[in-house]
Order: sequence, then C-alpha cells, then structure tokens
Amino acid sequence: MALFIARTRLAAVLTAMALWRCALSITRYSIPEEMEVGSFVANLATDLGLDVRSLVERRAKLDVIHSKNYLDINKETGELIIRERIDRESVCMTKTTSCFLKMDVILENPVRIFNIELEIMDINDNAPVFRRKTMHLDISEATPPGERFSLTNAVDADVGANSIKTYYLSESQDFNIDIQTGSDGSKYVDLVLNAHLNREEQPIHRLILTAVDGGVPARSGTASIVINVLDINDNPPVFAQPVFAVNVSENSAAGTVVMTLKATDLDEGTNAELVYSYTLYTSEKTQEIFTLDPNTGEIRVKGVIDYEESPSFEMYVQAQDRGPNPLSGHCKVMVFVTDLNDNYPEVTIKSMKSMLTEDVPVGTLIAVVTVRDRDSGANGQVALALYQQQSLPFLLNKSSEDYFELIVSKPLDREVIGRYEITLMVTDKGSPPLAENETIALEILDINDNAPRFSQSVYTIHVVENNQPGALLTSLSAFDPDLNENGYLVYFIMEKEIANTSMSMLFSINPENGDLYALKTFDYERERDYLFHIEARDSGVPPLSSNVTVHIIILDQNDNTPLIVSPWRARGSMVEEVIPRSTEKGHLIAKVIAIDADSEQNARVTYQLLQISDASLFSLDQYNGEIRTTRMFSYRDPRQQRLVIVAKDNGNPALSATVTIKISTVEHAMAFSETTELPLEYDVFSDLNLYLVIGLGAVSFLLLITILVIIVLKCQKPKPKAIKIPPANRNSVISRNSVISQRSSTIADSTLISSDAYWYSLFLAETRKGKVVVRQPIIPKGAGYFVSSIPRSIGPSETTDSRASTLEFSK
Repeated sequence: MALFIARTRLAAVLTAMALWRCALSITRYSIPEEMEVGSFVANLATDLGLDVRSLVERRAKLDVIHSKNYLDINKETGELIIRERIDRESVCMTKTTSCFLKMDVILENPVRIFNIELEIMDINDNAPVFRRKTMHLDISEATPPGERFSLTNAVDADVGANSIKTYYLSESQDFNIDIQTGSDGSKYVDLVLNAHLNREEQPIHRLILTAVDGGVPARSGTASIVINVLDINDNPPVFAQPVFAVNVSENSAAGTVVMTLKATDLDEGTNAELVYSYTLYTSEKTQEIFTLDPNTGEIRVKGVIDYEESPSFEMYVQAQDRGPNPLSGHCKVMVFVTDLNDNYPEVTIKSMKSMLTEDVPVGTLIAVVTVRDRDSGANGQVALALYQQQSLPFLLNKSSEDYFELIVSKPLDREVIGRYEITLMVTDKGSPPLAENETIALEILDINDNAPRFSQSVYTIHVVENNQPGALLTSLSAFDPDLNENGYLVYFIMEKEIANTSMSMLFSINPENGDLYALKTFDYERERDYLFHIEARDSGVPPLSSNVTVHIIILDQNDNTPLIVSPWRARGSMVEEVIPRSTEKGHLIAKVIAIDADSEQNARVTYQLLQISDASLFSLDQYNGEIRTTRMFSYRDPRQQRLVIVAKDNGNPALSATVTIKISTVEHAMAFSETTELPLEYDVFSDLNLYLVIGLGAVSFLLLITILVIIVLKCQKPKPKAIKIPPANRNSVISRNSVISQRSSTIADSTLISSDAYWYSLFLAETRKGKVVVRQPIIPKGAGYFVSSIPRSIGPSETTDSRASTLEFSK
C-alpha cells in the first residue's frame, strides 16, 4: 500500500511539471467592450495549432481566471466567441487605461494548457454624472462681485479620451464658471459672481452646469444649481395706494370686516414682517368705532355706525417691519358710511274728523296728513297710499311737499258700511322698503234715507173658517236698515171697507211687532177671501213708509150637513111611494138628491143604503141616488118595503143625513090628477150665495115668462078629436096614470152642477102633453127656497117628456 501511494504522488508531480512548461507561452487578443453575444473573437484551433477534431476528443475547455466566463469555445469550428456582453468598467474596477481578461484553454489526453490574455478596450459608453443632481448655494445680496463658490465635479467611468473634457454653464449675467485641471488630469469647476445680487428683483437663480467628455460622439451630464439670494433690510413697507376709499353700511354688526390693509415689503423674513397701527392723526372717535389688527391689517367694526350722525370717517395707518433698523410705510383710509333704510317713515295726523253723516258731499275733508323719513336718497323718499282690502270711498290728495289731504271720493252709505278703519300706508323707496301705517277710525252717522222693506210684496195667509176671534194669523215683519228712531217701525192696517165693514173691524195688527190677529169668526160660505194693505212706517224725520198686500184666504171646513131635497118630506116624516107589483126589473122607484153648502170634497155627496127590508129587491146608485128594482115582485114579497137612505159628504169627519122611504105595492093603478107647481122651501142656503141665487132667479124668471107665452100660443090651436079607448085597454091606462099619480117623486133624470164649491140640483119632472107636472107636497112654512119646473125643450107640435127644475131663492 505504501508503495502504491508513493507512485501516485510521483505521477502527479510529473504531470504538474509538464503543464507548467506548456503554460509558459501566452496568446493575446484585443476586443472592444460591449460586443454582442456570439460575436467572433479568434480562431483558437488555428492560433494554437490544434486540429479542430481534437478539441472534442481531448475535451477542450476554457477556464477564466478571477472573473466571470464571458467567452466560450465552439468545438466544432475551434472559434472563440462572446458568451456574455463584457462591460469594461465592471471587469476592471480601477480607473486604469488597460484592462485584461486572463483565461486558460485546457486539453486532456495528454494534458495541455494554453494561456490567453484578452484585452478589453474602452468605448465611450458612459456619460459624465454629477454626484449631486442639484446643488444649493446661499448668497447674500450684499456679496461683492468676483466671489468664488466651489461646485461638485462630475465623474465619467470611461478613461482616456472618453473621460470628462470640459464644463459649460447656462447663460447668466450674474454668474460664470472657472475650470481647473488637477494633477491626475481631472477637471474642477468654480462658480464666480459677476454682479451684485438683488433679492427683491430675483430671489432665486437657477443655473444648469453641463459636463462633456471627449468621446466620439461626445456624451454629457447636467446638474442644477439653485442659488438663494439672502435678504437684507433694504426695502420699506409700501401700500398699494396712498389713499383707500371703502364703503361700510350703517348699523353693521360689531366684528364686521371693513377692509384688510396689505402693505408689501420686498424683503423677507423678519425684514418683511409688518406691524399695522394708527398714527396720531386718527381721531379717538374713529378709533372707538373701528379696530385695526396689528398683524393682519384687518379693520373691523367696533362701535355703532350711524349714517345720520357721521356719514364718513378718516383713518391714518402705518405699516412697520421688524428688521434691525425698522422701516415703515403710511396710507390714509376713507370710510364712507352707506345709508341703510333703517328709519321707518313717519305718519302724522294734523287734523281729523272722527264722525261724518252719510249724506256729506263728495270732496269733504276728513284729515290732513304729513309724512317724513330720516333716511337719505331713495331711502328717504316716501309714498303715501290708502291700504285697501276693499274699495274705499276716500282719496288722498297731495296739497304740498309731504302734506296730504284725505277727502271723501264717493257717496257714503251707512247701511252698507257704518264704520271705516282707514289705514294710511307710507312706504319709502329703500331696498328693502320700509313701511309704516296709521289707522283712522271714521264713524258714519245715520240719516233716515231708507224706507221700511217687507220681505215679500204679497202675504198670502190661509185661515180655516170657524176660527176663534183674536187668533194670531201671522207675523208681518218689515226691515229698515236705518238706526235708532230711523229704524223703529210702526205697523198700521190701511182702512178699506168690504160690505160696509171696515178692515179694522175684521183684523187687528200689533203696531210694534206686526202680529196680525182675526177679530171675528170667518164663514167660508159668506166670504171666501179678504184683500187689504198693511203699512210699515219708521219714526224718522220725515218718516218713511211702505206697504204690503195681505191676502186672507178662508179655507172651507166641513161644517154643513148634507140636505136631502128630493124626495121632499116634512121634517121628520117618512116618504111614501106606491108602485104596482107588475113593475119591471130596473124600474126607477125614486131618486134621492142631497145638497151640501160646503165646497169641494166637503160638498161631494154619496148615497148608501142604511136599512132595507129586502136587499135583493132594490139597488141604490151611490153617486146619483137612483133607487131601482133589481127584479120583479113575487107573490111572496110583502106589500110594503122600507128603505133608509143615508147621504154622506166627503169631509173629515164626514157629515150625513138620512131619509126613510116606504114603498107600497098595489095590484091596480090609481087615478092621477093634474098637479100644480107649489113652492118647496128649504133652509139650505145661507146669505153667502144670496147674490148668486138672485141672478139665477132673474134668469129663470125671464125663461119662465118665455115658456108661458109659448104655452099660451099652443093652447090657442084647435083641439084634436078624442080617441075612444076600448074597454079592454081602459083599465090599463087608468092603472098607468094611477101609478104615476101615486109616485111622490117622478124624477126621470138628475144632474149635480158645481159653482163656487156649491152643489145645486136640477130636477127633471115627468110631463104629459107638454104641461109641467110636479107632485104637490106639504111645504113647511118659512122655507127660503122653492122648486120650479121649466121645459127642457119646447116645440109647437111635440110633447116634452121631461122638465128641468131650478132651485130659486124666494123673495
């Protein structure tokens, strides 16, 4: 083992000795820095005498000593190429003119080493650079010209001709540079002051220093030089103008800024710090109203500013700096007070009338008014007007400067407006305008210029008949808009006679309140209405009056019982009718006629059967009162039948009257004798229809005379021959005439006629040979009415079957 180790060491020593001998020969190359990657440097195979194929076989490699491996061997071509860009300044840190990159090319089998030195040649790839991009210098404006100031030099990584060659300074009248060369060839530069500096003109100077190298093309670098000129107190404070004028509103609040004074001092620092103050020329009153801030020069309101007391102020102000030797400047401030509209206009009533009668003429003076305003200009110009919420009958006339007259412009009417609150509004022309008002109370006195007025022209009053005497009918009220005695009314009934009766006997009115009373009981059947006038009169001087029409309408009351006028009977007696038993069905037995003195519904009469012996034998028409047979008589029917008929009006409550009819049947008719017209008297009519009955009676009388003349003329004609009647028929004729004579009512037709709410009956009686035939009843004594029969139609050769009956008033 020891022997093996010894042999190994020996072999290593021999190998090292062989390599050292080969390395003694050095190959040198020169290339510029910053060559592109892959650039060709040299052909090692050719320069070293090597076969290109052996480079691969012998594992050729490149070993760079103390540096990065910037190069590489292309084993296929034997060329030395750039592997990475080479920066000379990075490879050779020291600033030397020569820069080498040492490396070895090592081959194996056998081992062989070639020494190679690669010189990196400098190119101008670096521009000069200043260590400080900006250099600040402080130079007092008192520094004399020629003073020198050292500047920081620029450096250039390149060497030789590529290093810094010279410096340039930007154009300046106050500065230039002085370039010096050191022992190592470095260039140094100084800044030289050419003229006096004035900080107030140019407090800062900005210069550009440029360093240029000697490369081709040349490169340069720049640096800024900022020179601050130091101040000295060589300038006094100066105001923008010697006199300032400012406006301030009166009544400005305390603390209001009037203005800010600003003096300028071209110096700086304490030399430019200013203190403001009043001079002795400023009055104490002004200093009491305005304050001056010593630091800012701000003038503020301190007291009360009143334009009316002082329209302007003068202030003298100085500004002093804080330099070692203080300098000062002065100015004058004129403060003009702007008048504000702070005084309300005033209205003064010099003379005034507080009361006027409503009949005063247009143009009557009410008051004299003056106005004034303490303000000035537009603020003191005033306008006086009437404040009108509605149209007022007044007018303002300007009589002289600030004097006005208040007069009546339209007729007054107390009844429309009895009191006026006249507001006088005075307004100035300020902005905003101020206004003041004064109110005048004017009372309008009344005169009697209005007549009483009723609410309606006609009062229609409805009164039900049978009223109580003294009953209140209505209350009439008139209105008089006047006051006191002029509006106190008294009511009268204007006299008028109706049927020789004065209105004051029928009606009474309360003179104070217009209550109208009835003094008597009214009867609709006597008088249906009354028309008169009522006067309302005031108590003015002279008095005025007006009247109204009163129409009293009497309303009907159901106070009259129907009166049965047919069939006629003595008071409380029974009516008897005789008829043959052979009477046919539907035969008219009798006709009940009743009249009612009332009107309308109260006089509308209907008929009803109150009692009847045999309801199947007779019928009664409820409207015309006709009693007829409903069947023929049989042998079982009794010979006498009794009917009780009630006549009822339509009033509320209804009133009625009854009549009892006894009907007797006979086998044969009885003999009939001529009947004559006899008066029928009834106590139906009252005095109310007296005039109507008289008129109807006169017409009936004339008609009756005419009929009688015609009858006389007819009777003078030759009588016709008598007709023999066979015995067989004689009994039937006698029977028929007997039946007719036995009937107490031979009414064939009946009609009810209404006139002024009264019902009248026209009775039509059966006639024979044109002569009037009426049953002769027993007439009660004292009756005021009778029934007269008048032919319905008259002819020279025909017989009238029926006659018209008219109810007449007996004289």
